[in-house]
Amino acid sequence: MPNKNVQFLDLGLVPYKETWDLQESLMAHTAAIKLGNRNLAEANVSTTPNFLLFCEHPHVYTLGKSGDESHLLMQESFLHTIGASFFKINRGGDITYHGPGQLVGYPIFDLENFFTDIHLYLRMLEEAIMRTCAHYGLVAGRIEGLTGVWIDPESDNPRKICAFGVKASRWISMHGFALNVNTDLSYFGHIVPCGIATKGVTSLQQELGREVDLAEVKQRVLANLQELFQFNPEDVSRETLPKPEINEL
Repeated sequence: MPNKNVQFLDLGLVPYKETWDLQESLMAHTAAIKLGNRNLAEANVSTTPNFLLFCEHPHVYTLGKSGDESHLLMQESFLHTIGASFFKINRGGDITYHGPGQLVGYPIFDLENFFTDIHLYLRMLEEAIMRTCAHYGLVAGRIEGLTGVWIDPESDNPRKICAFGVKASRWISMHGFALNVNTDLSYFGHIVPCGIATKGVTSLQQELGREVDLAEVKQRVLANLQELFQFNPEDVSRETLPKPEINEL
């Protein structure tokens, strides 16, 4: 039977590398269960877990495996002067920025518990963000040929409010989305965001002219994801998450 339960954890402000390692660990844990299920009778198959992590990161730039390093518009040696770090990572997409005031979501789902369609998976993530923006009275949507969720997408001045970049292996997802809530947008000035030089970025704070309650935004996004994916969220602690295996030498 597909497992529709999702273990949900809000990590708060946490370094990027720490969450990357955690995602890899949870993905490996799920993959090991799937591997162990091979050739077992249906009655003996173990269900696979699903995880959803919310967090914020200290200032960091990440470059996807298909990205162009020239889209980082400064020498790496300059990063420390603005309190930022830089990682080349294994998701799709180009370069983006994460920082305080931005809601980052990492679903580590076994998509075989939901549907095996990566394009539909991305559309569902986008839809959750679009519904969240609509709650605040903003017109958000997609632009054909470009990734992300955009404010006023059909206008002469569309602004990206949420970036997406995912990886999937054995139908297990990792990485996810970054929604600008109260983000310091000046940090985007040091990159070509997502490799798109002709369009700007924005945030809920920028569009509404006021600081937005991040906790409320998290609740909205979680509720929208729950409705779209039809899952049951289970609040968990860091201590209850599966621990990475340690190979003894």
